[in-house]
Amino acid sequence: MKTRTSSKLASSPKSLPPIEAAPVDKVKILKDSDEVGSRIREIVREAAEEAISERGSFALAIPGGSILKMLVGTARGEKGEQQDDWTSKTTVAYVNHKCVEMDDAKLATHAKATALFFKDWSDDCNILTMSGTDDADKESNEYEEMMRSLPANTLPVNDDGLPVFDLALIGVGDDGHIGSLYPSREEVLVGRDGPWVLPVTMKQPPSITLSLPVMQSAKKVVVAACGVSEKYPQGKSAGMRRAIADETETIQSFPAVGLRCCALWVMDEAAASKLGDKYIDNN
Repeated sequence: MKTRTSSKLASSPKSLPPIEAAPVDKVKILKDSDEVGSRIREIVREAAEEAISERGSFALAIPGGSILKMLVGTARGEKGEQQDDWTSKTTVAYVNHKCVEMDDAKLATHAKATALFFKDWSDDCNILTMSGTDDADKESNEYEEMMRSLPANTLPVNDDGLPVFDLALIGVGDDGHIGSLYPSREEVLVGRDGPWVLPVTMKQPPSITLSLPVMQSAKKVVVAACGVSEKYPQGKSAGMRRAIADETETIQSFPAVGLRCCALWVMDEAAASKLGDKYIDNN
């Protein structure tokens, strides 16, 4: 187990170059949030079927935020029939989670996910939860230990010693944060030789997050963005432009660009509206 000291975080490079724009064929633009949600549920079921057929289990990493609502109905077929067999062979980890009690309906992603969709999943689904303290160092250490204790057929490890989730679903904040990796913070710079799970104490309550290399190492990484409001009539268009197409961005200025190398970006037309013709015309 690698320790989470400030010197360990500081060992990463302090200045990184901009990252090349995401490949055009890795951006999928759909009409609206309903279509995005439907596609995300399809991706989950397809990834589960593939993983279970290969080794008998499915490892899924999920974030908080709006993606949770997209997962409602994943255990049901197109006609609403129960199709939860795959969930009995599923292990779920959180991309990030606040250091709060797991039943905190306001702050705990686990409580929200349980209310939204875990209640429909098999009781045999293995959900990795935290102990519920506000000690981020303790929680991140324990969470990584849980992940490391899983057998290889449940959570494989690659040649770099990093866990390989079959599917990692990621959301992007307006400031570019993914998980709890925020701009201008040292956590986003942790390298492939660093911890799998990091404590983040910039806010109260603190949180834990998977490192960027762990997110990147998933067999399939999917970023989803959709939805409009009166305040944001173009949805997440500004953020998606910076995340996908702006070649002046670095992982320090907008952490989501760290997923350009590996992610499938699924969004609605509003979120894609500022990407530019080469992305829009390809869809």
